[in-house]
Amino acid sequence: MSQRNQQIQEQSQTQGQVQVQQMLPQQVLLVRLTEMPVEALQHRVELERMENPWLEASPDPSEGENGGEGGDSFSPPSEEAGEAAEALYDYRSEDDVPDFINGPSHSNNAAEFMAYDDTLSLTDRLREQMADFELTDHEKELMEYLIGSLDEDGLLGKSLAILADEAEIYQGINTSAEELEKVLKVLQQFDPPGIGARSLQECLLIQVERDENIPGRDLLIKMLGKYFDDFIHKRWQRIGQRLHIGEAQVEQLQREILRLNPRPGGSVGAKTADRTQSIQPDFLVDTDEDGTITVTLTRGNQPSLIISPDADGQKDAFVRQYVERGQMFITALQQRAETMTRTMQAIVKLQKPFFQTGDETQLRPMRLEDVANVTGYDISTISRVANSKYVETTFGTYPLKWFFTHRATQNKEGDDVTARQLMASLRRLVDEEDKRQPYSDERLTQLLQQEGFSIARRTIAKYREQMGIPVARMRK
Repeated sequence: MSQRNQQIQEQSQTQGQVQVQQMLPQQVLLVRLTEMPVEALQHRVELERMENPWLEASPDPSEGENGGEGGDSFSPPSEEAGEAAEALYDYRSEDDVPDFINGPSHSNNAAEFMAYDDTLSLTDRLREQMADFELTDHEKELMEYLIGSLDEDGLLGKSLAILADEAEIYQGINTSAEELEKVLKVLQQFDPPGIGARSLQECLLIQVERDENIPGRDLLIKMLGKYFDDFIHKRWQRIGQRLHIGEAQVEQLQREILRLNPRPGGSVGAKTADRTQSIQPDFLVDTDEDGTITVTLTRGNQPSLIISPDADGQKDAFVRQYVERGQMFITALQQRAETMTRTMQAIVKLQKPFFQTGDETQLRPMRLEDVANVTGYDISTISRVANSKYVETTFGTYPLKWFFTHRATQNKEGDDVTARQLMASLRRLVDEEDKRQPYSDERLTQLLQQEGFSIARRTIAKYREQMGIPVARMRK
């Protein structure tokens, strides 16, 4: 009986922990808005205005939720908006919130994200699916890395051994080809089917194996697995002989093959092609001649929002429901603007030499944790801001992720050196070498050590391979 009481007590403790960890609707809304790049946010704001009759564009942008066109100043939430946000904390979970609040702004229905989905990249769609699988923190890190390594067709063009080396060199992630293989098998369960394949053969096989209702499924699997070379060269008569099937069944296999997608990521890429060709930056960073740096959060065509003055004094419950929902949305936009700006300001602070000179070798090692320490935000918040966001600088437009780089080694002064700095020095040495007697990896290591880099020959060989520089005998 004592053991049973202990089990009941343990179950009760577990249930309590789950309730505490659940995000509330205001937090969920803020997370979703923070993840959106400026273009997607514009669509989301417009959708909210269409669905909420009491939410209006401010005739004076300075009176709206973001305090002006630049987005550098922030108006504090109104007293009513604060009360609306705080009221949500009376509910234990999102499921307990009334339907009028837990509506399009907080639910997962298709209508809400119709506009947002059109602007989601393949990377964003895959990252969203990670929550459907039980992954450790390290596996999540590897999954993010694999997703970022996919080409525009959603395929993996490099071997896992090379990716493992690159993960160590560029991201500071210690892993192996075997470990990446395990995580890749999970990625290949994501949608669209065929994603993460390392070859056309694997891509088609994944699609067939996942569709249990496809006609002739067993024959297709056998053909793609054993007779792929015949398939590639359209030797259909030979395939029929090997599979011991007639002409009608061969024609059926041909029809089913045509239904498969050799470019599983292509359909998603097509939806975001315009955005890829014309990037709309989320931030503007201007550097004056005297080195002064100014950070601006861009708004695009997004209007400032206010609650309609006509809502004042309304007693109707239906009206108040929409007003509370609108106030909560405005508050979330304010919080997003502050989070975005503070994060970008922290990045500029940590990478100030680059923003003043435009020299990428001036980039210092910087991790998500470093920015989190400066801003006081959680690492997951920094990751959401950095994902799919771009910054336009005096020297060009860059994805925010570009500014995150790990320490490759140290120089003789004990300062951290990034991979880009080391690779720039390595490239310079190779360009200046006598092509009749090019430097060996050992000699390159010695020369870099003389310049103050603490580096091993094995590491130099890895960098050289990643940069596409042939071995010494091939550079003559």
